Amino acid sequence: MGSTALKGLRVLDLTRVRSGPTCVRQLADWGADVIKIEEPDDKAQFGGPRSGPDFQNLHRNKRSLTLDLKKPAAVAAFRKLADTADIIVENFRPGVKKRLGIDYETLSKTNPRLIYASISGFGQDGPMADRPGFDQIAQGMGGLMSITGNPGDGPMRVGIPIADLCAGLFAAQGILIALFERSHSGKGQWIQTSLLQAQVFMLDFQAARFLMDGDIPKQAGNNHPTSIPTGVFKTSDGHMNIAVTGNNIWTKFAETMGRTDWLTDENYATAPARSKNRDALGAEIEAITQTRSTAEWIALYTEAGVPAGEINDIGQVFANEQVRHLGLAQPVVSQERGATELVGQPILMSRTPSHIVAPPPLAGQHNTDILTEIGFSEAEITAMKDSGAI
Repeated sequence: MGSTALKGLRVLDLTRVRSGPTCVRQLADWGADVIKIEEPDDKAQFGGPRSGPDFQNLHRNKRSLTLDLKKPAAVAAFRKLADTADIIVENFRPGVKKRLGIDYETLSKTNPRLIYASISGFGQDGPMADRPGFDQIAQGMGGLMSITGNPGDGPMRVGIPIADLCAGLFAAQGILIALFERSHSGKGQWIQTSLLQAQVFMLDFQAARFLMDGDIPKQAGNNHPTSIPTGVFKTSDGHMNIAVTGNNIWTKFAETMGRTDWLTDENYATAPARSKNRDALGAEIEAITQTRSTAEWIALYTEAGVPAGEINDIGQVFANEQVRHLGLAQPVVSQERGATELVGQPILMSRTPSHIVAPPPLAGQHNTDILTEIGFSEAEITAMKDSGAI
């Protein structure tokens, strides 16, 4: 049984690629009735075919309706469906929805309770609004690549599409905020976010350092820019992360390393001194950490209350006993792949937990059901099919 947290909400999903589907997945996984609107012959799915990991992971728990929105009959059907919707999510380039006649201003005239979420590359207006957006472009323009990677090695993207993912999550958050506000006002509203906005917001304390102090952070590699010593250290059988933040943990760390002399050494005794001499301190730490295995060190640090952890590849992540305990890999029977697993929600709820109850739909799998629900007759559905509108 799926979550009932968002039961009764109808969502029309006009999204493609990743940021939009990420947003809609948050609604589908929590019980909303999500209808994925797609072209009747949309064979070029981003990231591969419908059977591919990307599509399977992004489009579970949905129904599918095919509509060729270039045809008037399909637009008319969509607008009729929109009158029954609580939420529409789209990530077209800004001018497309207006050209199709499915923008917020148009649809809200007949459905004033509609919550309409738009995700773009750079915003719905402004000097760069018409630029095509892509995650790595936003990572670069939003400053992330300037602070990622080793000093002197040049800009470096992170290993996941973080601007896409965060824009999707912020859009979902905006929708939930608007739903709560609608419970008081009875009115919907237009929600906008973009990859660029999401990426700049995610600079977080690095952005605050600039805005408040004029500090432009640089690349620091695996070293934490402010908490020292925090970073990656070699062990006898690999590498591990150690995070030493604050004087209390610094004291525990020095004791665990058998180097209480660091606590009185003028080069290391204070946070400013450790920052100034971080390379020398790192070398001394690594000379010691290489004498034991990762597992041995983590056991010692855990007992002492010093944060430390393994550095896993993706296979090791899903083999990790805590990850298995948290149920992050959820089983599903895919229509294309059979029994498989997808990444579940990272939120646990005591009464309305999320479950993957349906695999991604086949294209147009629910055409008849959905159109019948909004009053189309069998003859009308057949005529739309014959004309290529669905």
